[in-house]
Amino acid sequence: MSKNISKYLHKEMDKKAGFDHTIKRTKIVATVGPACDNYDAMVELVKAGVNVFRLNFSHGSHEDKARIIEIIKKINTSLPFNIAILADLQGPKLRVGEIENNALEINPGDLLTFTNKKCIGTREKIYVSYPNLHNDVVPGNTIMIDDGKIEVKVKKILPNNDVRVEVVMGGILSSKKGLNLPDTKISLPALTEKDLADLDFIIGQEVDWIALSFVREVKDIIGLKDILKARKSVAKVIAKIEKPEAVANIRDIILESDGIMIARGDLGVELPIEKVPLIQKEIIRKCMHRAKPVIVATQMMESMMDRVKPNRSEITDVANAVLEGADALMLSGETATGNHPTLVIETMCKIIMEIEKTAYDYNRDDILSPQPHSPSFLSDAICYSACKLAQDVKADALIGMTQSGYTGFMLSSYRPKSLLYIFSKQMSLINQLSLSWGVRAFFYDEEESLDGIFFDQIGILRERGFLKKGDVVVNTGSTPVQLHLPTNVLKITKVAD
Repeated sequence: MSKNISKYLHKEMDKKAGFDHTIKRTKIVATVGPACDNYDAMVELVKAGVNVFRLNFSHGSHEDKARIIEIIKKINTSLPFNIAILADLQGPKLRVGEIENNALEINPGDLLTFTNKKCIGTREKIYVSYPNLHNDVVPGNTIMIDDGKIEVKVKKILPNNDVRVEVVMGGILSSKKGLNLPDTKISLPALTEKDLADLDFIIGQEVDWIALSFVREVKDIIGLKDILKARKSVAKVIAKIEKPEAVANIRDIILESDGIMIARGDLGVELPIEKVPLIQKEIIRKCMHRAKPVIVATQMMESMMDRVKPNRSEITDVANAVLEGADALMLSGETATGNHPTLVIETMCKIIMEIEKTAYDYNRDDILSPQPHSPSFLSDAICYSACKLAQDVKADALIGMTQSGYTGFMLSSYRPKSLLYIFSKQMSLINQLSLSWGVRAFFYDEEESLDGIFFDQIGILRERGFLKKGDVVVNTGSTPVQLHLPTNVLKITKVAD
């Protein structure tokens, strides 16, 4: 047991470094883009409350991404924060090609031709990045463009494999806009050639989380995990839910994934929009039930791309996601290309903390309790009891330790009222746990005795300003220490001199 905990103390005191990430339980994921892709801007976002930076591999070069990853790692070593890196693969995203003069006005009743042969789009022909479009669609299928702003219906498959469509809802069609096929099961693989090239780069960069886009079934996740295992990568996998097939297979996808992202943009195009709110609520419930982090994404504060205040509906959207129990809320264009990235984070933090302060009780006993069918039921029960005990005694801190991350994710899933601190000797987990609700993680690798570990953990938190004399602490751990068993010990302590 370490008698000197100084090696675990950061050279800068946490409270002096900016925003205290412990007081906000719901985490914030911010997408990096031209509006914030330098060290000073990203530090500003972290101090405002960002927990995870998302790198969108639909845009930008590997060189740019490597530079941004280096910045994030510098922040983690120079400031007392553990910011996770989320690499978001593009997946089989369908798009139209280049449009002549970057704008083509189309009206209801217009007939257009989609082709899989590259060309500059005109009223005669428009390139679509989907070689099998003619095989997968049939007359009558709906095709949505630009997040549903434009809708066309398939009229005929031509002999040369072009597809003739009729415009149902018109608008201005510009280059590279996304294309959705809500009536069609696409035959593209979950990992495209671009994704595999990006994945090779991502694994070399040792990021924390990898998001797989357009997941349809469990084998999509297994395929990605097999690649990571073969490459000895410890990155965890997030399944992005944006296809009807994923919603139908959601239970198995949650079980196989390490986390879930509810990507409401494409989901709201692929499915009737009125179904999305209840799907969001149900997925969050299932993720909490299985102790898997869940992110709510898309258009949360989009009006702040150019405004200094959000719409009232956006405030309510953020508040509802917090009330439903989401682990994290994600910002895309708001921080990547918006005019006020730091202000967006500050505003979202204010909403989150107000909701957590005044409407905290989730009151979901059916979810927030150990599940008898779980293979780790006994350990789960200890974690549940730790959260309940911490609540009953109004503990100032709930402390867990983990080798695999499971205890951290499990304690988080019970949404404890006490502040939650997780210790691990696995450096990869320290940042990964930054995505989980309420978790503040710390590195610690001593293993001589459980009492010594508990003593050190309390000492570290006290030295870093998170505990003081007289505070009540609930610790979880496992014994014998060297066997690294599932959590099997619970202890309550009053902090002394």
